[in-house]
Amino acid sequence: MATSAELEKAYRATTYRVFLPGGSFELRIDQASPGLAEWLAGRGEVNFAIITACNPGGEKSDPGRNAERQSALECDLLDGNYEPYAAENVADAGDWPVEESCFVPGIELEDALALAEDYGQNAIVCGGADGVPRLAWVEDQPE
Repeated sequence: MATSAELEKAYRATTYRVFLPGGSFELRIDQASPGLAEWLAGRGEVNFAIITACNPGGEKSDPGRNAERQSALECDLLDGNYEPYAAENVADAGDWPVEESCFVPGIELEDALALAEDYGQNAIVCGGADGVPRLAWVEDQPE
């Protein structure tokens, strides 16, 4: 299993591409996205999260199993009255499969982390009205 430092390096070396009505955005951890901030403001949203169900625990999983988990996550989000949008996580080095994910406007951090934990994830991407994506760990990471 990767260390927290290795995981954080991998998550920071990833583009989080979100597909929203009116356009798509390529997000990077701790880098402002004025376009996303504008999109959120136009909808009156003050927070967001990007959550995947793919590759739990940072371990590559069978694509079919990933698709099943991702579909279940989308159903959980819809059942929770959220409106998930398509997104994907793309590793810079191309050495990790592109992961399908959900961009979820209006979800509270605690709810997003709970869902991520349910699907075995180490972390999520989240942010506020400023449109700056940040990394949030599901639980404290050992060194």
